[in-house]
Amino acid sequence: MTGKIYLIGAGPGDAELITLKAVRALAAADVVLLDDLVNRELLQHAPQARVIEVGKRGGCKSTPQHFINRMMVALAEQGQVVARLKGGDPFLFGRGGEEMLAARQAGIQVEVIPGITSGIAVPATLGIPVTHRSYTHGVSLVTGHLQDDDHSQQWRALAASGTTLVIYMGMKHLTSIISELRAAGMDASTPVAAIQSGSLPEQQHVISTLEYLPMAVQQAGLASPAIIVVGDVVRLAHGNELLQSISMAA
Repeated sequence: MTGKIYLIGAGPGDAELITLKAVRALAAADVVLLDDLVNRELLQHAPQARVIEVGKRGGCKSTPQHFINRMMVALAEQGQVVARLKGGDPFLFGRGGEEMLAARQAGIQVEVIPGITSGIAVPATLGIPVTHRSYTHGVSLVTGHLQDDDHSQQWRALAASGTTLVIYMGMKHLTSIISELRAAGMDASTPVAAIQSGSLPEQQHVISTLEYLPMAVQQAGLASPAIIVVGDVVRLAHGNELLQSISMAA
């Protein structure tokens, strides 16, 4: 008898930021395919399940996606309930769409359980709303890790959009991303934040301007996983008196 696959969003890191629906699905799982960035505390919700690490972390050796797809399908074909537990939301830079299609093509029942994405939740830990009608008309969630080498057109369009930019997986190419945004005409004094290990006890961050962000990140020793927020909403961060005073003066 064929099993089932759940594609589950684990949230940004804090073990309490997972949905009740996800907790119920984990309790029903026979096996959990676990991403590297998922908080291990969540495994308490799947006490009977076998756990298989299929780690995927930017800049590190990762399990190939095609191998994960085949394993997931093979386990379900054996009649097992498979929980594919992924950081954040499975459909936002999580390759959940690819895994869903692999399950569909194999004729396996698949259910997607959304998760809280770090691009919204992590800035919120600092009091940064990614949208605010006094500062921006929208938000663009983008990845700094692209398949091709020509990033310039993407950053030109985003710089001109007038939206808050929330950049996932951007630390490796931070200097070039900042250069592209400035070359596209974004003001060097634009407020920015970089937040590492968001929502976890070890969370660290820096608040700076577009011009000085690479230096601030280097001095603070920040690295991946991190979220980068670019835009005037960063002025609202807790304790950000300097940028707040600039905003009020304007």
